[in-house]
Amino acid sequence: MKTWRSLPPVASLLAALVAASAAPRAGDAPTAVDLKLVLAVDISPSMSAREQRVQREGYVAAFRQTRLVDAVRGGAVGRIAVAYVEWAEFPAAVIPWTIVEDAESAGQFAARLESLPLRQELRTSLSRALLFSAALLQDPSLAAERSVIDISGDGPNNSGPTVLGARDAVVAAGIVINGLPIMLDKTGQGFFETRGLDDYYRDCVIGGAGAFALPVTRLDALAETIERKLLAEIAAAAIPLRRAAERRERPADCAIGERMGTPTAR
Repeated sequence: MKTWRSLPPVASLLAALVAASAAPRAGDAPTAVDLKLVLAVDISPSMSAREQRVQREGYVAAFRQTRLVDAVRGGAVGRIAVAYVEWAEFPAAVIPWTIVEDAESAGQFAARLESLPLRQELRTSLSRALLFSAALLQDPSLAAERSVIDISGDGPNNSGPTVLGARDAVVAAGIVINGLPIMLDKTGQGFFETRGLDDYYRDCVIGGAGAFALPVTRLDALAETIERKLLAEIAAAAIPLRRAAERRERPADCAIGERMGTPTAR
């Protein structure tokens, strides 16, 4: 299992990401896919066991849907590569790159994901999750026109590098970042309430051509939203949402989580 601790220091990684986006690939011919997709999923303690379970079941169910397989097969190449990353303070690739090209391979990915135990870790480092996922996308054994990080979470960055620095470096490497802000009301007060996280993701996390965020405000809508998001990413379909490129009069405070971060913060 590849983990954050196996990567070079952050400064070196930032430079490497930008350089790798234009560097020629050496060695054996890479496997062509329509899309390289990293699913980066929040496992911080602010996600309850029930929420984690529903989120996991949503991804499992999506990969068992005929609609998803049809979207994959409808691409120019007819296959995609998917990796599943879990993150809190430090991310880890719990399912490495997997080729999905038909119902059998999609079902195998779903079964493998379903078999993994649920786990939790402290804190919320969106920045490390983005940088780690971007490093995975530089794998020279895969070649794709599109590289996407699909990141879910229920709070702002409060550990590691700044989220803006990480976001900008990842986007500079030609990678699109889409978001799934999980805005289930827990305390009803402070920045973590449902009113702010969608703006934070839109202004501070997502980026790249056509980037979008799909907020979730009800637990019973999580699985449906996951499937909708995956279908849009696989098919490169436009969805009617406010996107990263749109400007707002009062953008979110992108440093709020980093200022609030403490040893006990989520």
